Amino acid sequence: MEQLQIRCPRLGGEVTLAYCLREGGDLPCPRSVRCWNPYLPIEAFLRRRLTDEQWDRCFNRKPQEKIASLVGLAEAAKKGDANAS
Repeated sequence: MEQLQIRCPRLGGEVTLAYCLREGGDLPCPRSVRCWNPYLPIEAFLRRRLTDEQWDRCFNRKPQEKIASLVGLAEAAKKGDANAS
């Protein structure tokens, strides 16, 4: 089952379910339920596999504002450039 593949909307290419299940290190990709639900009962599968705390960390966290995310990425890029000099 973990070798099933779909197109990842974040990466733009094919990924396996196994990748989606570990995309966040010890957590699955937060989009995994939305992406895989048309193909298999992924929510039930993940609820059996994850603790309540892991489920909350993965699927119930408040999404970061887009602008805050972009600012954070810009700041990280600046720090990376400063370190390269």
